[in-house]
Amino acid sequence: MTESFRRDGEYEQYANPYQGAQQHASSPVNPEWPPPPAQPPAPQPVTVEPGTTVWSAQQQAAYATSADGGDGNGNGGGTALLTAAPAEPAAPKKRTRGPLALLAAVAIVAAAIGGGTAYGIQELTGNDTVTSSSTSTNVIPSSAKGTVSGVAKAVSPSIVEINATLSNGSSTGSGVIITGDGEIITNNHVVSGASSIKVSTSDGKEYTAKVVGTDSAKDLALIKLENASGLTPATLGNSDGVQVGDEVVAIGSPEGLTGTVTSGIVSALDRDVTVSTDESQSQGGQGGGSGQWPFEFGGQEFNGDTGSSTTTYKALQTDASLNPGNSGGALIDMNGNIVGINSAMYSAADSTSSSSAGSVGLGFAIPINTVKADLAKLRAGGSDS
Repeated sequence: MTESFRRDGEYEQYANPYQGAQQHASSPVNPEWPPPPAQPPAPQPVTVEPGTTVWSAQQQAAYATSADGGDGNGNGGGTALLTAAPAEPAAPKKRTRGPLALLAAVAIVAAAIGGGTAYGIQELTGNDTVTSSSTSTNVIPSSAKGTVSGVAKAVSPSIVEINATLSNGSSTGSGVIITGDGEIITNNHVVSGASSIKVSTSDGKEYTAKVVGTDSAKDLALIKLENASGLTPATLGNSDGVQVGDEVVAIGSPEGLTGTVTSGIVSALDRDVTVSTDESQSQGGQGGGSGQWPFEFGGQEFNGDTGSSTTTYKALQTDASLNPGNSGGALIDMNGNIVGINSAMYSAADSTSSSSAGSVGLGFAIPINTVKADLAKLRAGGSDS
């Protein structure tokens, strides 16, 4: 049997990590075999705190040169601290600013402007809210816009007939509902000196009314129905926007014919109309005496003697047919807004023949802006109290 002896230093020494204590006794290693290449264990990161990972120097050197000049063979470089890149912050959620938001805004504005909004405000704030518009609000359905029939259908429920009992007879006129609980604007000469007042609405219901306030200087009066609710108030427009030639509709109760509708145009603006403030002059009023309310225009008296106590106001002139009983009724634009309170009309009949009295296309109305400016005073009792 041949034996091999190896003297110390006879062969090159190899650092074999698998020799020595790690080598099993029953598995001798031929010294002529080359040692296996060194394979350090795969580096394992150790997480010490959120966002920071620690690598040992040997592990770092086995894969990359350290930041401070290591040689890549496991020497130098110390310990590398690798910090995870901070996460990108989530993009803030943008607010909706496209057509959807614009549509919502437009819908709100359209609801604030629409005619139905006024009714909603009235229900929320109380029945004494007057439906008023600083511009011409269209309260007529689009299918009937600009038609006399559309105006009549929309506004007639807001016009009433007024019958006043006087000391020497009776007076018949018209009025405009301005609140759901029965506030009504009419002419002072319709109710002046009345001992009792009865009001009929367009649906045939009859109410008793009391005078709240009067202003004879403007020929205006405010009356209030007793035990009324759920009425249809008219929309008070803007008479400053009225122009000569504008189409208008008049609704009232001429000769007691409730709900009579006529139409025409605005013939002129700012006409000086003079009427009597003497209570006795009105007590033959609409339906008694001559059946006419006396007034002065252009230095001439019409429909009788106005008496010694008079007042003058600026009026809209219209050729819409007005007859005895139209006083206190509405002059309406083609969008359904009240632009005037009819107050006087000229008749060619003489003072002794009321049966032949009729319109000749010369009527006058108190501008609605005059009414709106006087409303607070009328609610407080008026200038005549």
